[in-house]
Amino acid sequence: MSSEAVDREVVIEDTQAWLTQAVIGLGLCPFANAVHTKHQINYSVCLSRNESDVLALLEREIHALQHTDPKLTQTTLIMAPFCVPEFLDFNALVKEALKLIKRLKVRDEFQLADFHPQYQFAGTHADDPENLTNCAPYPTLHLLRVSSVEEAVELFPDTESIYVRNKALLQSMGREAYEALGLRARLLPHQASTRGD
Repeated sequence: MSSEAVDREVVIEDTQAWLTQAVIGLGLCPFANAVHTKHQINYSVCLSRNESDVLALLEREIHALQHTDPKLTQTTLIMAPFCVPEFLDFNALVKEALKLIKRLKVRDEFQLADFHPQYQFAGTHADDPENLTNCAPYPTLHLLRVSSVEEAVELFPDTESIYVRNKALLQSMGREAYEALGLRARLLPHQASTRGD
């Protein structure tokens, strides 16, 4: 197996561990378990350090979902382990990703959620436990079908309570207990080679 293939496998394994132990295990998202157990999540990895390559992959994944039966693939996670390690840079990438969705005229089909190791909600301190709800092992763009989100909201209309519940859970749990889950990124930004330059 090539080094790039190994890297991709490691990133996917780390992300799946976070999904199963934190997102699903702690009940942070009531909709995640169904697509996980049905194997309807596509995991896509960009090993480049260039933001333009991440955006190009996002565009390819949008087209792929457009031509894939939702029963086979509902959603896609795009992980970029070597790109935008700083959260402010990641925010800028997210804005460009949203512009891409607008430019492709697919806002009625797809929307984005975003996760980052240094995720920080506006108005919080960097070490506030509530930020852990969006702290994935790697910078991650989550591409969702609007139709799937609408169906989920019909089943769980009080979506605002999810954030409130998660905030209370993680504040009571604390960072130390969360970190005891052992979720970590085995690939770090400084390990990137010259690929993608």
